[in-house]
Order: sequence, then structure tokens, then C-alpha cells
Amino acid sequence: MKFGDTPVADAQGAVLAHGLRFAGGSLKKGRVLSAADVAQLRAAGIASVVAARPEPDDLSEDAAAARLAAALGGENLTATAAYTGRCNLYASAHGVLAFHRDRLDRLNLVDEAVTVATLQPYDVVEPRQMVATIKVIPYAVRADVVARCEALAQEAGPLLRVAAFRPKAAALIQTAAEGTKQGVLDSTRDVTRARIESLGGTLAGETRCAHRVEPLVKRIQAALSEPIDLLLISGASAITDRRDVIPAAIEEAGGTVVHLGMPVDPGNLILLGEIRGKPVIGLPGCARSPRLNGFDWLLQRLMADLPVTRQDIMRLGVGGLLKEIPSRPLPRAEAEPRPATAAPRAPRIAAVVLAAGLARRMGSNKLLAPIDGVAMVARAVDAVLASQAQPVIVVTGNEPDKLRAALQGRDVTFVHNPDFAEGLSASLKRGIAAVPQDCDGALVCLGDMPRVSPKDLDRLIAAFNPVEGRAICVPLRDGKRGNPVLWSRRFFAEILALAGDVGAKHLIGAYPEAVAEVPTEDDGVLIDIDTPQALAAFTKA
Repeated sequence: MKFGDTPVADAQGAVLAHGLRFAGGSLKKGRVLSAADVAQLRAAGIASVVAARPEPDDLSEDAAAARLAAALGGENLTATAAYTGRCNLYASAHGVLAFHRDRLDRLNLVDEAVTVATLQPYDVVEPRQMVATIKVIPYAVRADVVARCEALAQEAGPLLRVAAFRPKAAALIQTAAEGTKQGVLDSTRDVTRARIESLGGTLAGETRCAHRVEPLVKRIQAALSEPIDLLLISGASAITDRRDVIPAAIEEAGGTVVHLGMPVDPGNLILLGEIRGKPVIGLPGCARSPRLNGFDWLLQRLMADLPVTRQDIMRLGVGGLLKEIPSRPLPRAEAEPRPATAAPRAPRIAAVVLAAGLARRMGSNKLLAPIDGVAMVARAVDAVLASQAQPVIVVTGNEPDKLRAALQGRDVTFVHNPDFAEGLSASLKRGIAAVPQDCDGALVCLGDMPRVSPKDLDRLIAAFNPVEGRAICVPLRDGKRGNPVLWSRRFFAEILALAGDVGAKHLIGAYPEAVAEVPTEDDGVLIDIDTPQALAAFTKA
């Protein structure tokens, strides 16, 4: 990639490295300079710009990031569209993020141009939670670098995957010594049930016996006669030796002790065994508490069908110190739970499709006009439904029954605007008011733009990041802004205050610092159909 000071006369097609402000306009960094941009720079008297120009053996930052995301992402992971060299991977299931740290390290050591950041191996993740981000640092990277990274990412299958929790059934056996309070046993049962259920499983049964080998063997054999996937044993006292009551009973019942102990504190005194192909866990005393401990780490893997060897357990020491630190010195039993930090998640973006207009210039309702046998509005809505936007809200006005019929069978929410004759703002406000409260923003789409593609919409969603100053995302084609526009919830109040036959375009000019221009690959974002002549030209094309 060539990078540096570039004469404006030679800058068409180059990527602007730094934003520019000048009399009559401004250009943001990362913009691929068009002929119109070059003319504007010349008119402003600017002779040169700092720009990047890919060479023949380079891949653009977005193409490289997209390829790497495809190579990295395995089971239960979805990737966003690439934007500014970044692709994010999100979980699509509740489970455990599984990967080998050394493979990730090897990939990040290939070249400084490519970076992959993830959560910790074996972290529990929720659907829509971000688990990894791929960022290509320069505007372009050599294709051979990307190929080397892809090979590492696919060396033994995709590097990253989410192992989903399975609806496993567990049985709990508790041993009691003389004087053991039933309330303690009841509490342990309830805490254990909550742990299992939080991972999608069930506590199928709980029994109790004396803390001796013989009665415990009978309880183990009885539990294994039931349809369970996992056996848990909570002892009246901690397991301190392989010849102690719980390991001795496991072996006498025909099982084996895989490993005793764990370099995780609290959780050191845990046992992993196996009987008849089923895992058996001898619980540490800390498992009576709902607080995070080593039992959680082992249980999470087993509930996700991830194999656990004794070597796996012995490698848990790094990060395994879970006790209080000076900033939180209270004893564990007395400390109040601290609020969990919200995990990054995919933004939830709704889509509002405006389909209420009078279409005076068409002479009839243009949205019902057939294009290749499909109503124009249906083509526009189908593109939105194929994107990542959810839910899809269609605002009707003129001939609402016919519009509903044209969209029959599609997963959309209809909102009727009886005041559609008052102009665009009335329909826009109806649509924005219907966006669910848990949505972060909304794509405002036009029913008369049948060539906008799902890829265009997903690219706008990928660009959306209000924290980084991208709260209004506008598609850009050959230096021209088009539609649809993605609006952060931050602007909903101002949109709801509009009046007359106007949209929210003036807000783009009022908040330039919040605007992201998102390049698209075709002209669909610029083409709306307002006249019979435009429709005829479109259908011929």
C-alpha cells in the first residue's frame, strides 16, 4: 500500500487518511475520493492530501476483515458486515466460548496489520453478545498476510466457536454428618438447582445419606439407574485425599477418579470422576454459595458438552485466584454482590418502512406497481427482512388494505397513519413511535426504493456505533448521499417533533459530528421511483 502526501490531481480512488475541513465543505477520513471530491478540493485551493492507495497485491481493509471473520467464526457465531477494517463476531446461542489461546496468539503474531481480540477462553456468553473483534489496522493489507492468517484460523477447524449449553439432567447426592442442619442441605440443593437451571439444565433429583462409603455407594447406584447426564456429590466434609469417603465410594461403585484438586480458589477441593460414561463431580465446600467458584468453571464446560481432562483442570491456575482483593476486602460470605459489567452486544436496530404516500405524480399507488411480478413495496420489504434489522415496521396510509395484501405472509408489524395526507413527517413519526424501547436505533427505509440490498442495510448497521461518533449512518455512492438512513435513538425525540411534508434530513446537517458516510457498491441507495417514466426505465433495466 502506498501512503503519504498525494497531489489532488492524482487522488481519485485514493483513501483519505485524515479528515479535511475547507471553505464550502468537509471530507471525513477513510473516504474513497471520487471525481467530484477531487473537483471540490481543487476548487477549495487544496493542492495535496494525505492518502492511501492499495497496490495490486493488496486487499482493502474491509475485504480483509470480512475474510478473516469468515475463517475464524465457527458454530453459533455470526459476523457483522465489515466497516473501517473491523468485523465483530457475536454469539447466537447461550453457551461457552471455546478456543485455544495459543492458536490465537500465533495468528496475532503473523503481522501487525491484523489483530483479533476476544473474550477469555471458556467465558459464558449470551445470544447477541460480542465475543471477538477483527481489526485490520491500515487501509489495505497484503493478500499473502491475510492468507496466512486464514490458514491459522482454519488449521483444525474454525478457531472460535460457541459450544451451546445442552438441556442436561443432573442428580445431587448430599452426605450428612451427625449434627448437620437440614437447612444447610436445603440451601445447597436450592443453590445447585439455580446453577444447573441457569445453564439450561434441570436438577432431576436430590437424595441424602450418611457421610460413609457404604450408604453413598447405594445412593450413587440408585442415581445412575435414572436417566441423568451428570452426578453431583456434596459431602459433609471436604475431600482431602483420594482415599476419602467420596472418591472411595465412586471407585467402589465401579467408577474412576479422573482428578482431585484444582488450581482455582475458591474451589481447590473439587473432584472429577466418571462412572458408566457419566461425569461425577465431588463438590467443594464453596459450591454451597452462589458466588463464582471453581465448580462453576467445571460445570459450565460439562453442560456445553466440552470434554474436560485432568490436564484441562490443571491449566486453570492463570486467572484462577477468585478471592477478594484489597479493593474488595470483605469476607466472601459478607460481601454484597457487585453489579455485573454489561457485556458488549450487537446493537438492536429496527427498520421503519414508509409506505403511506399519495404518489400524486404516479397517478396511482406506485408501491403496488409490479416489478418482475412482485409489488414494488414487497421488493423493498423483502430486502429489509433479509437484513439484520429487527423488527420491521411498515407504515401504511394510502390504500392500507391493498398494501397489507401485497405483504401478506411476511413477518412485519403494520402501523397505520390516518394523517398520511399531511406529508412525510406524519408517517415518519408513526413509525419511530412504534420502535420498541429496547432498540438502539432505526433504519428509515422508503417503500419506493426497490433496489436497496440487504448487504447495503447490514453495512449501515455494522457502521453504527454512537460511542465512536457514528450515530447517523448514511449510505454514500459516488460521493452522493442516499437512503435509507440509520438513526440512533438519541434523535428520536427530535424526529417526533417534526411537522409538515419533511423528513429528518436537516438533522444530518445539524449534527455533522455524528454522521458516518458508508460507501455502497451499487446505485440502489440513490434510486427511488416517483414517476411512470422512472418506473418504465427501472423495469427495462
